[in-house]
Amino acid sequence: MNRFIDYLDISGEVLSAMRNYEPIVALESTIISHGMPYPNNITTALELENIIRDNGATPATIAIISGRIKIGLSREELELLAKSKDVIKVSRRDIPSIIAFGKTGATTVASTMIFAQLAGINVFATGGIGGVHKGAEVTFDISADLTELAQTNVAVICAGVKSILDIGKTLEKLETLGVPVIGYKTNDFPSFYTRKSGFHVDYKFETAVECANIMKAKWDLNLDGGLVIANPIPHEYEAQQELISKAIDMAIYEANKNNISGKEVTPFLLAKIKELTVGESLEANIALIKNNAALAAQIAVEYNRLIEK
Repeated sequence: MNRFIDYLDISGEVLSAMRNYEPIVALESTIISHGMPYPNNITTALELENIIRDNGATPATIAIISGRIKIGLSREELELLAKSKDVIKVSRRDIPSIIAFGKTGATTVASTMIFAQLAGINVFATGGIGGVHKGAEVTFDISADLTELAQTNVAVICAGVKSILDIGKTLEKLETLGVPVIGYKTNDFPSFYTRKSGFHVDYKFETAVECANIMKAKWDLNLDGGLVIANPIPHEYEAQQELISKAIDMAIYEANKNNISGKEVTPFLLAKIKELTVGESLEANIALIKNNAALAAQIAVEYNRLIEK
């Protein structure tokens, strides 16, 4: 007997959407606790939820609060994640201990996917997915996000992979895992802060309907696993490639010098890049996640129409 429901709390808004078979979009919480400084994080979290509502879907921000899996957060819970220094970054391996000992954790892409699938949510908006880190041939540092994409039935709308990663190796790994990489109105895989990486996507789609159709076909055929729907950052917010590249190189150098490793690497690098770019990267980060939230809601609406037929 599956007992996951014993650990799950679903907000009134999300539960109402489920009961009425309405489209829902999952949102991660690591971006609140570890991805942005206060008050940008709480402001952005609330704006993302409203963008999803404005595009016809219900937002479900996901986290673990005092050992309970929360699908949909209250304003107070969002504030807790935004302000507290004791929130743990939670990926798949961390889930059992965080829940068993009643701790509070913010979900990464991988853990958000897991909880979204448990709750029956198929669409998830984030900033950028994790991937293969530079130097992984020595360190073997590869994000659990990729493994989750291979086995969990959730479509992830993102601005590509974080530009601190080895994009070529990440795409090779996704190919090996059988994860379709779709470019939304682009043939070029986006590089988080910038619209192009020089690497191609598997398929280019022009509409939310097309994205919904491939989701349905994949899962109707019992081809388990997610999809990456790569949505480039809007032109007007695209960062300068040279500036970002220099900042990334410097941030990686600082991380290595200070022996930063494991789950601490990405938050350290993002904070250092923000510092080196005088906030330009933060502005880009906020713009791209808003753009992804809008598209995710549109895809969720179209997918919901398809499965109702």
